[in-house]
Amino acid sequence: MARSMGSLYMEIVPSDSHTIVTRFAPSPTGRLHLGHAFSAIAAHDFARERGGSFLLRIEDIDGTRSRAEHVETILADLRWLGLDWDGDVLFQSSRLNAYQAALDDLRARGLIYPCFCTRADIAASASAPHGPDGLVYPGTCRGLEAPDLTQPHCWRLDMGAALDSLSRHPRERGGPSPAGEPYRTDAADGQFGRWAPAFAGVTDELEFEDSRFGRIAADPGAHGDVVLARKDAPASYHLAVTIDDAMQGVTDVVRGEDLLPATHVHRLLQALLGLPVPRYHHHRLLTGPDGARLAKRHGAPTLAALREGGADGRALADALRRGELPVGFGAASA
Repeated sequence: MARSMGSLYMEIVPSDSHTIVTRFAPSPTGRLHLGHAFSAIAAHDFARERGGSFLLRIEDIDGTRSRAEHVETILADLRWLGLDWDGDVLFQSSRLNAYQAALDDLRARGLIYPCFCTRADIAASASAPHGPDGLVYPGTCRGLEAPDLTQPHCWRLDMGAALDSLSRHPRERGGPSPAGEPYRTDAADGQFGRWAPAFAGVTDELEFEDSRFGRIAADPGAHGDVVLARKDAPASYHLAVTIDDAMQGVTDVVRGEDLLPATHVHRLLQALLGLPVPRYHHHRLLTGPDGARLAKRHGAPTLAALREGGADGRALADALRRGELPVGFGAASA
């Protein structure tokens, strides 16, 4: 450890009052790297320093890429770093009924529609603009009459209809989740049955609070008609993470700033489904020797390789807390 990043770790501003609940939610589609370690430590310490709870959730709804061996490696990596979590590990694959209940609710309100387009179809469309996450869906399948649901399809949020519905029939329940109180449900099995918002107070603006960037006016429309259920998975990241954060009573979402744009969509879903709004803390991303952010798909050095090579995980975690990174690694500019 040779390079000091100073305030890299301590840039997260403390939250006030009430019980804090954070989470680390990796996908078992590959091995964890140094960036994952930093994010997990930040979320863990944020809760522990405030007498709160730190939860572990495995986002394994991508059945084509998730692997059981990666789950075991994730658990081993976190223990090697000296991190512990509260309660049982939550697997998103056990939450499919909750995601389907949300989709049924949105479909009954006319806010989602089936889409049969492929990525190639969207890329070839001359009318597809660019948004925060790349090409914005041009709405080709929106308004199809008698769609054939026996054909492969995803479900997209009709962004225009959703925003219009919110302005006409607000279901917003504003404010952060107090004391880590989980979102209530009437379903006897603990899954979402009918939506039962737990907090009162309708707000007129879609906003969220971030400890680094301040109060942000959400602009979900820039993302277009986002996918809420994929062709190959029962829910998208947007839908699953929003519902599960509410169900687990997460008060503070600590994650990388690459997910800040997605928060605009999550804020809309919270309003549409009457979910509580957590506080957000989007930290800087770690970069490799080439200056690019660390990523599984780019072959970032893994924690498992360090662990198997005899490195001291607790010493590594302490160094990251001090903002000290291995030679060649850095942090993306804010």
